[in-house]
Amino acid sequence: MKYLRRNWRALLLRGVRLSIAGALAVIALTGASVAWMRAGSGDFIFGERDVPEAPVALVLGAQVYSTGEPSPFLQARLAIAQRLLETGKVRAILVSGDHRAWRYDEPGAMLRWLSDRGVPRTKIAMDHAGFDTYDSCVRAVKVFGVRRAIVVTQTYHLPRAVTLCRRIGLDAYGVGDASVQQFRKPWLISSTREHGACVKAVVDLVSGRDPVFLGRHETTVDDAISA
Repeated sequence: MKYLRRNWRALLLRGVRLSIAGALAVIALTGASVAWMRAGSGDFIFGERDVPEAPVALVLGAQVYSTGEPSPFLQARLAIAQRLLETGKVRAILVSGDHRAWRYDEPGAMLRWLSDRGVPRTKIAMDHAGFDTYDSCVRAVKVFGVRRAIVVTQTYHLPRAVTLCRRIGLDAYGVGDASVQQFRKPWLISSTREHGACVKAVVDLVSGRDPVFLGRHETTVDDAISA
């Protein structure tokens, strides 16, 4: 009985040590991933007025409500892209988001929001298979032929987005939105999740995986630029 008690205690102690070691490893990996994303983007993040010109603004998708209305986070991104187009910083807008299910259409919602506010539809290209940031960046290059772009998203997301784009060969600059920080809880949740997303981004880059859908070359971005 004493032997079993001692053995149980030893196993418990070993389990605690392994749990602590695992937690420390996860913390270290997460911290290193976040640091890598920030280091890779530090020189390429600007304000709207200072960002270098590029042919296209790449707007990354976010939540769309069941009514088809973009969430405040997505509306803020679209508003930046609209201003970049109006001030001549870009000549076209590529909206990239999730359209995996027929009834859920981020690119379509983005197109409607922009066109309802006076952006000509001819200046907007849509990527319906931007299921995550990595897919949007890779598809921008491999499917739409984008070589230089201004990436638009929230400020907490920008380091990962810009670093991913630049690592896969897209000459990317970033402009971020912080206005929706007024929605404190969603902002806190999203910015906290970003730490885990940085780990996934590192895995995606190291593995060099293809997007969920790659597909043939599309000329819609070129058409929007020349429109």
